[in-house]
Amino acid sequence: MPSVRTLAFVAGLTALAGSAFAGFAQAQTDAATPLPPSRPPAAAQEQVAGAAPAIKPPPAIGAVPIVALGPFDPGAITPAQAQAIRGVNAYLNSVRVMSGSFTQLAPDGTRSSGQFWVSKPGKLRFQYAPPSPLELIADGRSVAVRNRKDNTQDLYFISQTPLRFLLADSINLIQDASLIGLYGDKDSVTVTLEEKSSIGGSARLSLMFSAKDYALKQWTITDAQGYDTTVSIYDVDTKSQPNNKLFYINEQRTL
Repeated sequence: MPSVRTLAFVAGLTALAGSAFAGFAQAQTDAATPLPPSRPPAAAQEQVAGAAPAIKPPPAIGAVPIVALGPFDPGAITPAQAQAIRGVNAYLNSVRVMSGSFTQLAPDGTRSSGQFWVSKPGKLRFQYAPPSPLELIADGRSVAVRNRKDNTQDLYFISQTPLRFLLADSINLIQDASLIGLYGDKDSVTVTLEEKSSIGGSARLSLMFSAKDYALKQWTITDAQGYDTTVSIYDVDTKSQPNNKLFYINEQRTL
C-alpha cells in the first residue's frame, strides 16, 4: 500500500507537465522527521560547506522578466527572447547522457543530497545518500519509487508523469510546454512552465540554466499549494554513458 506521501508524489508528477522530478522531491520528505510545511528559511539556502553550490531562489513573480508571466504568445517574442529559447532547446536536445551530484531543498527546509544518472530516451536514476533510503528509477516505460529501508517499490507508467520533458528525444518549449515566463540576467536564464492539475489548481516549474552555455543548473517545483522544492545539480558529466543496469526495474517484486 503506497504511503500518503508517495501518493502526494504521484499527484505532484501528474500535476506538473514541465517537471521531470516533482515526484522524488515530494517523496524525499519520507526520509526525515516531518516539520510543519513552510517556505524554506533564508538560512536553509546557504551553501553546504565542501559540497554543492548554494541553491538560488527562483525569479520572483514581480521580477523584471524577459517575457512577462501570463499566456505565452510566440508571435510576440523579441529576437533576444527567441535566442534564449533556442539556446535552452538546443541544450536540452543535444544532451543525451548526464550524471553528477544533486542537493535538494524540501519545502520544510530539509536538505538532502545524492547522485543522479540520465540516459535518453526515457531513462533516469536518482539515488539519495544515507540516511535517506530512497531511489527513483525510470527505465523508459515505467517509473519506480523504491524505499530500501521498508523494502517497498511503487510503480507508475512514465506516460503518467512529466518525465518526457527532460527524457524525450527532442523537445520544443514553445510547442510542447506551457511556457509562461522567461527571465535572464548576466549569470542565468530561467524558464517557467505551468500546468493545470487534474485535481484542481496548478503547479509551476522554473528551470535555471547558465547564461554562458545554457547548461542546466537548477530547478524549482512550486506545487498547487505554493510550496517550493529546489534541486541544484553540480559536477555534471554529459559525456560518459551510464551503465544500463542503473535503470533496471524488476516489476515482479518489491525490490
